[in-house]
Amino acid sequence: MTRIRRGYIARRRRTKIRLFASTFRGAHSRLTRTTFQQKMRALVSAHRDRGRQKRNFRRLWITRINAGIRENDLYNSYNRSIHDMYKRKRLINRKMLAQIGVLSMNSFYEIYSRIIDDCRVAPIRVVSIYDVTLYQYNIHDYDIPFYY
Repeated sequence: MTRIRRGYIARRRRTKIRLFASTFRGAHSRLTRTTFQQKMRALVSAHRDRGRQKRNFRRLWITRINAGIRENDLYNSYNRSIHDMYKRKRLINRKMLAQIGVLSMNSFYEIYSRIIDDCRVAPIRVVSIYDVTLYQYNIHDYDIPFYY
């Protein structure tokens, strides 16, 4: 019986996996089966940690904003300050607020002093029956985007 030469498809697949795992250490970069297992594990971790990264950054921004607020005695808490920002429709996303707090404390102080002044001067908007019915259906009478 004549000898049949195998094609290059399997070799090409293994080469692709080895290129992905070329920076892994030991058998994880040399042996085909362990390389494939490590590749799957790496992809799963990357998928999971993209969500975690978003969560961790949001926590970091909130911590920085809270530290800046308490350091300058602007508010008692982060919670109260964000509530007043929503109420006065002066929305700046948390990422930008945290950067302003880190880089330019004067600007940070100015932003919050304006919010405090708004709270002292302008009364809270009275809710009418129209607003209550809108809020029951999660429809708002303003369209201001807020980014985390």
